[in-house]
Amino acid sequence: MKSPIINLLKTAVLAIFTLLTTSSVNAQSKFRVGVAGLNHDHIYNILNDYSKGRVYLVGIAEPNKHLWEKYGKQFHIPDSLFFTDLKEMATKRKPDIMLGYNAVGNHVDVVEVCGPLHIPVMVEKPLAATLTQAKRIQDLANKYHIDVLTNYETTWYPSFQKVYDIIGQDSIGAIHKMVAHDGHQGPREIGCSEEFLAWLTDPVLNGAGALNDFGCYGANLMTWLMHGERPVAVSAVAKHFKPNVYPKVEDDATITVEYANATGLIEGSWAWPFSIKDLEVFGDHGYLHATDGKNLTMRLRENIKSTPVAEPLAQPNDDPVTYFNAFLQHKISATDDRSSLKYNMIVMEILDAAKRSIKEGKRIVL
Repeated sequence: MKSPIINLLKTAVLAIFTLLTTSSVNAQSKFRVGVAGLNHDHIYNILNDYSKGRVYLVGIAEPNKHLWEKYGKQFHIPDSLFFTDLKEMATKRKPDIMLGYNAVGNHVDVVEVCGPLHIPVMVEKPLAATLTQAKRIQDLANKYHIDVLTNYETTWYPSFQKVYDIIGQDSIGAIHKMVAHDGHQGPREIGCSEEFLAWLTDPVLNGAGALNDFGCYGANLMTWLMHGERPVAVSAVAKHFKPNVYPKVEDDATITVEYANATGLIEGSWAWPFSIKDLEVFGDHGYLHATDGKNLTMRLRENIKSTPVAEPLAQPNDDPVTYFNAFLQHKISATDDRSSLKYNMIVMEILDAAKRSIKEGKRIVL
């Protein structure tokens, strides 16, 4: 009869072998992901996914070696994954997709490198700092036949999807007005890193202040709700409530977006007493208000009130990792949604027109 100790050892060896084999298969089944930049505080999201084993990270390009040390230590990233030069990393590591976590004004540089290498790109919102940069990105995407996607936190809000679905069922009638509030106390006030603040509060590297940072959310949501319809005109006003904190850029912006049969009001701010991302839609005979990412209320003309349940989002539209994996597997086209280049070119037109309206003091007809 075999010794219980021998049996135990055999079981342990088999378990370890199975674990190693499974880990190897899982690693091989994931797409190779490259990261461009570490000076965007949203980098924590993807590095948390890396630490959980959801992302197969093959390279990080970042010239600031202080950030190598900071994130390498925190997320146990091996030194071999770090590069100072994006092109070198992309060429040597051959990622299947490049994720941009650098200054918005440098997104175009990422596409300049990845386009000729036929590597698709996904950047943090907004697409670019200026409409001119966005057009260059579009030209590169068309020339090299790559997709350039834009990631918004609000894309993964169940309540916003529920609003969209209810409108699609014609439950409140045709859209007449949309209102989006996006903002907080200010990036410095909530404790953003100095590396993030250095470009976020710069008019060149960010393209504006709160107008670009938070105005892009509402512009993206309204483009989605209007199924990619381009606005007729845009007008905007900007305020500078905290010039001592943000001397170079506005910290509050209000944008009015006119459509043929609807109006959108976008309010973005770094000067509010608390953080908010919500969405209101007024229809022919009903009203919807997504108060945050999970909750919403509905009110009909007859004063019938309800609180529709926002079900958890279904894969692959539940978070950016499952989304870009589905895109890379050709399960979704990513050509006609909130992340798409098509919709985000319209977002950039809205933001550009808003900045022109503020500068020229007039309504901008598109």
